[in-house]
Amino acid sequence: MDFSQVVLSEEDEAFQRELRADLDRLVTEDVHRHDRETGENFHEGLHLALAELGYLARDFNTEADGGFSAVQRRIFELEIGRAHAPWFHWPTTMMVARTLVKFAHPDLLAELLPEVLAGRTRLCLGYTEPEGGSDVATVKTKAVRDGDAWIVNGAKMFTSNAHNAQYVFLITNSDPDAPKHKNLTMFLVPMDSPGVEVQGIRTVDGDRTNITYYSDVRVDDKYRIGEVNGGWAVLRDALNSEHGTVDRNAEGLDKLATMTEHILLTAEAVDGVAAVARVDDDAVAYRLGRAAARLEAALSAPAMSGRVLIAQTMRDIAPDLMDILGAAASLPVETKGAADDGGAEYIFRLASPVGIYGGTLEIFRNMIAQQILGLGRPAYAPPVKR
Repeated sequence: MDFSQVVLSEEDEAFQRELRADLDRLVTEDVHRHDRETGENFHEGLHLALAELGYLARDFNTEADGGFSAVQRRIFELEIGRAHAPWFHWPTTMMVARTLVKFAHPDLLAELLPEVLAGRTRLCLGYTEPEGGSDVATVKTKAVRDGDAWIVNGAKMFTSNAHNAQYVFLITNSDPDAPKHKNLTMFLVPMDSPGVEVQGIRTVDGDRTNITYYSDVRVDDKYRIGEVNGGWAVLRDALNSEHGTVDRNAEGLDKLATMTEHILLTAEAVDGVAAVARVDDDAVAYRLGRAAARLEAALSAPAMSGRVLIAQTMRDIAPDLMDILGAAASLPVETKGAADDGGAEYIFRLASPVGIYGGTLEIFRNMIAQQILGLGRPAYAPPVKR
């Protein structure tokens, strides 16, 4: 890995200044408070404003098509995180939209893509099922052909921002008698369809996700993405993007790890604890130093490796931060008496689900073992008795 510092050109420095000014103006305390209260990681006003300024289109498009350069995209990703912008709905929408470019009917793509880039249409993920665990290919939600449409019945778990989305990227079982992976069909289902129900769920870190129900939902065949029973190819393409299993670009910049925004928050929490802790205590200084070293490693690791290291680092150092501060560390943000205005308390609650979002750490560790280290597939069978 090359740790050489990227020297910004005058153009890139001007872009960074302009972006920071826009974020300072748009990401207000009201936006932050809305995010804390709702846990949605989304603010429609901010989303539409950044779309109007052209940031969504430039993030989506390639440089050849008028999008960001590789360095500008990296600046954009980091500045969004540093501004604490509630932003996770856009990467999900963009990921699905890029898959639609490859698999959707051209007429549907022409209808949707301009609305996506204008910020008016958002997309959410309908993968995991209430009893499905981490194996997204184990699909019970059924799609039955009915003339020029399909009838969908089932339920999906962790459909984050479904209540702010216009469509759900829904994987279904369209042939219960076919072998696994050959029985799946993908749809883009309008969320305002009769029979779609969204119920909110709050997680331990305060985020809102959803469980979504589909009861005799009629979906026109124009919303089918890819071939009938060819949904695994569509889903795999989207998962590769979500998991970071893509080649780095020609400029040599590795893909920024998913959850980088969370480790940036953790770095701020460490700074907050260091500002109020007794750093003349050798034990405190040692733990803060260890936390800082772990942070540097997590911030430097790209793609899948960074995804694992970020979550594990947060889980490992959050208890130390709480212990250093003592009882006052249990008080949340904007609470009188909070030792560091709730920074460590929030990281402590956030650390656990970060290791689950977008796939568990165990899944990513297996992917690293197979795809980076070249090891074989894990064997889950019980040991042979001799």
